[in-house]
Amino acid sequence: MKILVLADEKSKSLYEYYAPEKLQGVDLIIACGDLGKDYLDFFATMSGVPVLFVLGNHDYWYSPGTSCGCICIEDDIFVYKGVRILGLGGSMQYRPGASNQYTERAMRRRIRKLWLKLLRRRGFDILVAHAPAKDLNDMPDLPHQGFACFRHLIEKYQPKYFIHGHVHASYGTGFKRLDQYGSTIIVNAYEHYFVEIPTGE
Repeated sequence: MKILVLADEKSKSLYEYYAPEKLQGVDLIIACGDLGKDYLDFFATMSGVPVLFVLGNHDYWYSPGTSCGCICIEDDIFVYKGVRILGLGGSMQYRPGASNQYTERAMRRRIRKLWLKLLRRRGFDILVAHAPAKDLNDMPDLPHQGFACFRHLIEKYQPKYFIHGHVHASYGTGFKRLDQYGSTIIVNAYEHYFVEIPTGE
C-alpha cells in the first residue's frame, strides 16, 4: 500500500506544480495537522482516495461536522484495507485554553477513553499524531515536546508505524525524516513523504 503523508507546510511540488502522475499509485493519504481545509480538499478531489486527518495546534478552522471531503480520525481507529489507523491530534499545551493543545495528563485521558475501541480492534497498525512522542525526535521547548503517553502506547501495542508532524525540517535541529523505536518505524510527515507498506503487512 502506498501512502502519501502530509503535515505542517504545503508542498509546492504536489500543490502549486500539481500533475496527475505525482499521485499515481497512491492508495491512501494521511494528513498530520496544521494544513488548511482547502488544501486537504484539493488532495481529496485530485487523488480520488480517502484522505484521513488529525488536527494540529494551528487548525482553528475545524469544528465537528466540518466537511472538507476528508475523514477526521481524531480519537478513533479507522480501518482501511485491513490496516488499523489510530488518530490522536494536537500538541503539548503551551497556551492555556488554546484549541488542540493538551497537557500530558489530558492526552493520557484521551487514550484511556479508547480502551474499548483498542480492545475491539485488537490494537492498531499505524499511530497518526500531530506531535511526536517524548524523546523521539521531539524538541526541548514546551510547544514542541512530545508526549510520554505516545511512547507508552507504542511500547504496549507495537504498531508498524508512528506518523507525526509538528517538528519542521526548517527548524535546523537535526531533523529526522525516518527513525525507529523497537519494531515501530517513525515517520515525520513534514510537508510530504511517501510511505510504502509492503504487501502482506
